[in-house]
Amino acid sequence: MTQVSLTNLIAGARAGLLVSFPTDTVPALATIPEKAGLIFAAKQRSQDKPLILMAASAEDLWLYVKGRENEYKVWQELTDKYWPGELTLVLPASKRLPKVMNPIDPTTIGIRVPNSAIAQTILAQTGPLATTSANFSGQPPLQTMAEIETQFPKVLTLATTEYQGEIPGVGVPSTVAKWTGINWQILRQGAIKLDLSSDKQI
Repeated sequence: MTQVSLTNLIAGARAGLLVSFPTDTVPALATIPEKAGLIFAAKQRSQDKPLILMAASAEDLWLYVKGRENEYKVWQELTDKYWPGELTLVLPASKRLPKVMNPIDPTTIGIRVPNSAIAQTILAQTGPLATTSANFSGQPPLQTMAEIETQFPKVLTLATTEYQGEIPGVGVPSTVAKWTGINWQILRQGAIKLDLSSDKQI
């Protein structure tokens, strides 16, 4: 049994262990950014598929990205509109980001603030975590803590008693939009149907 209490899951994450918890999309497989290699190994994930940095607030994530003042303004207009929520933004990474988060191209990073009370509670106490869906690479995302516990027996999963009453995730991964330097490019249409034609470009 690797199902643990909220307190033990947070302590495990802070200690650099792999953990899993519900979000507003699909359950996350997560660890501190410096230990992101554990996720690649557990998922048998190719190094050219970067991870997402998830946090409880946008303020926690801006330190990991860099841009011009007018770019930040455009980015924040989108985050003000869609965060917390099922939108991941791929932005230029700052030097603060550990290279292991995106080994092939450490110049960019995907960031997201989930619209999930339990995920936000965890992230507020761990700080930003390296995350991805909980599944072997190339397979559909697992949807329940029980499935994750079976497939990843060493991962600390959040006991279901800890989030009863929580609104379940939509079961669809987040929408991913990448900043090109002048406008947005949709890399994955996910839970949010994003129409960027009305959103500002530079």
